[in-house]
Amino acid sequence: MKKEVLLTVRGDKVEVDSGVESVQLICKTTVFLPKDAKVEWKDMKNRKVHVYENGSDQPEEQEQDYRGRTKMNEDLLKTGDLSLTLKHPTESDTNTYTCTLYNQQGNILMKKEVLLIVRVHKVEVDSGRESVQLPCKTLVQVSKDIKVVWKDKYGKVHVYENGSDQPEEQEQDYRDRTKMKKDLLKTGDLSLTLKYPTERDNSTYTCTVYSREGNILMKKEVELKVRVQKLEVDSGVESVQLPFKATGNLPEDTKVEWKGKYGKVHVYENGSDQPEEQEQAYRDRTKMNEDLLKTGDLSLTLKHPTDGDTQVYTCTVYSREGNILMKKEVQLKGYGGLETIQLPQSGQVT
Repeated sequence: MKKEVLLTVRGDKVEVDSGVESVQLICKTTVFLPKDAKVEWKDMKNRKVHVYENGSDQPEEQEQDYRGRTKMNEDLLKTGDLSLTLKHPTESDTNTYTCTLYNQQGNILMKKEVLLIVRVHKVEVDSGRESVQLPCKTLVQVSKDIKVVWKDKYGKVHVYENGSDQPEEQEQDYRDRTKMKKDLLKTGDLSLTLKYPTERDNSTYTCTVYSREGNILMKKEVELKVRVQKLEVDSGVESVQLPFKATGNLPEDTKVEWKGKYGKVHVYENGSDQPEEQEQAYRDRTKMNEDLLKTGDLSLTLKHPTDGDTQVYTCTVYSREGNILMKKEVQLKGYGGLETIQLPQSGQVT
């Protein structure tokens, strides 16, 4: 009786950037491959990524996430090349994949592990910036009938289809805050500009390009982190200043609104403060500079801070028509020891 020998191959590590068309997980063997050999690729959750049996692929055995995304060489039994091609890899595909070779009796002839790491482009920006760009460029030739969809984990951020933007398909939070380049079909630059980024925009954004038939041509992820200025002060201090310095001209009809998680903290409109619009807890406790429109110093002084004031504050600047000109967040933290306070970040007014 012939004795089967299990050949275990040391694993490889493959690293690629999100946005590549495909990645190959290498697995080659010198073991004789009978016609009835079975090859099975699995991920570390024991999910079937790709199955080859009885001389052909078995797509019905794949996990749904891998359907239509995997490919093996047609002549693998002759060449011994059991490598797997995975299309449009994203961060969620970062995993350890195992290639297992079986004979007809189900005995393992060979096993190999490959670690795949998909690197995601990271963009960091300070709260208070007018906008941030999420980069996405393609080398694939794009036709007039392509569809581009930017999404976050909750829904659609921006949709481009039939040669124009489709704002009605966006989630409400992104309405009037996103923009793509007009000549994207010529340049292949599918980058997205997101206006007035705040901490709540921290997410991984996915740019997916579809053909007219709905096939995926490209997929890329970009991770956005909006840094929020943090302040820490000692308990019992007389006041604390939430800094915000704008550069640019502020018209006389500018409206400035500071808000916290419970409502309006301070409102400046029509050239003066509007104390009647404040939440009761902030009455007689807030102050802004009198000449703020000339200096661009929109900082807010909060008197007699308490633990109840520990939260994120948002300063929003509006035009007369109600359009947002800029936005910045400042986080007021607990009262341990006095910590070095970062210098205020500058915003821009257009």
